[in-house]
Amino acid sequence: MNEPVIAFDAGRMLLGDEPPLFLLEIAFRTVFIYLYTLILIRWIGSRSIAQLSLVEFLLVIALGSAVGDAMFYPDVPLVHGLIVITLVVLLDKGLAYVVARHPVLEDVIEGKSVEVVRDGVIAYRALQALNFGHDELFEQLRLKDVAHLGQVRGAYLETNGAISVFKFETDANRPGLSIQPPWDVSEPRKVHAGNTSPRQVRLACAQCATVTESSADQILKSCPNCSGSVWHEAV
Repeated sequence: MNEPVIAFDAGRMLLGDEPPLFLLEIAFRTVFIYLYTLILIRWIGSRSIAQLSLVEFLLVIALGSAVGDAMFYPDVPLVHGLIVITLVVLLDKGLAYVVARHPVLEDVIEGKSVEVVRDGVIAYRALQALNFGHDELFEQLRLKDVAHLGQVRGAYLETNGAISVFKFETDANRPGLSIQPPWDVSEPRKVHAGNTSPRQVRLACAQCATVTESSADQILKSCPNCSGSVWHEAV
């Protein structure tokens, strides 16, 4: 019968129930597994480290579990850990080989790049299909030095989760939906559809960033592109 666990037992919490010499074995296991895994990762190539696609992300999770278990669990032989790590890396390498030669399979496994902004207008249906929120999109655009969507000629959500941004030329003076500062810090002035425009002003749809011209005392309609009912003053 197992002995009852004594709460806040300093010896058990710090050193565990293994003999003190096992700490030296843990050090040996860690160095051995680390060096072996490093050699395999170098064999895979730097692409797997620089771009965390879906396949590489799965590789990181699988390797993390296999490497960690073999490092400090006394009942996990090193050979077992080496077999698991080697098979995981070989599977990744084999899958990369097949994907590189079959573009259809590459699209199925790694996905496709998706256009999320074109000429300053958000592809809101694509965002909805991807469950990709406006806040996340705006955050990544701000990281690319985008202050308003009128600056963006095109933006694409890549398969690794990053967003590629292509801007208009610097001399292009295009109005757009403001995203700087973040809306949770200072939201741009907004007008709801059905209300009267206070003056002649350019407005941008809060949902898709479509820009429209509004005259003074004009009754605002919903966005013709996405039927959104909230407008912000365009920058």
